[in-house]
Amino acid sequence: MRILGVDPGLRRTGFGVIDVAGPRLSYVASGTIVVPTTLPLSERLRVILDNLREVARDTRPDVAALEIVFLNTNPSSTLLLGQARGAALCALADSALSVHEYTALQIKKSVVGTGRAAKEQVQHMVRHLLALDGNPAPDSADALACAICHAHIGAMQDQLDAQGHALAARQFRPAYRNGRLR
Repeated sequence: MRILGVDPGLRRTGFGVIDVAGPRLSYVASGTIVVPTTLPLSERLRVILDNLREVARDTRPDVAALEIVFLNTNPSSTLLLGQARGAALCALADSALSVHEYTALQIKKSVVGTGRAAKEQVQHMVRHLLALDGNPAPDSADALACAICHAHIGAMQDQLDAQGHALAARQFRPAYRNGRLR
């Protein structure tokens, strides 16, 4: 499975693509979409939209993982980040990808083992888990961490769903006795 992770931001949007084969993770690509702050808001959102579409077209992921926006102390910053996130969601939806969303706490806990990890710890673990030569840039590392989080949590969720479906099939199967429904 190929996963595209996205760390949305109005100034910098990170992306990271990994391949997952069982427990093995492989690095495919990563980068940062730098959005010129001199552009009007609508054009900045267009830059995010167009570039993420291109990344999805070039890397052909099976699924996408996106970091959920946290509430900031500054409401206007939260609103702007939400708009950048909306542009990212539109690009992913336009690319016909199913999108899975994770909080920063879930991502850090999945990659580092603690939800209070510093950015440097996330970069180090991403480097280690993907066998990279050096630490990725902060925005790319966050996006790769989001993809890794989905590889971990998504695989577990798939197993639970499969077990749940099997259990439900057993529980709700009609019971017959002597050819009659009980």
